[in-house]
Amino acid sequence: MNENKPASRRSLKSNLTRVDAHKVRSEEYEELPDLTEDMLSRAKINKGGRPLSRNPRKLISLRLPVNVIERWKATGPGWQTRMAERLSKVR
Repeated sequence: MNENKPASRRSLKSNLTRVDAHKVRSEEYEELPDLTEDMLSRAKINKGGRPLSRNPRKLISLRLPVNVIERWKATGPGWQTRMAERLSKVR
């Protein structure tokens, strides 16, 4: 991390250079609790990420006239979702 560069708004607010330079001493290990079978049995694996959607979307490429896209965009944020809803009603 460049120390001369100002931190962004989403910074960790931590001095990572100092953290990386820290050497763990043997007495610090004594502070850690012993890992027990009970602790392991309560452990959960968190894979992270978003939950799977019941209605997943599929990416396609679609060419539309510029004026059609501009009209939908003019309706404000969420225009793509509204367009998808309108298309799903057409039979």
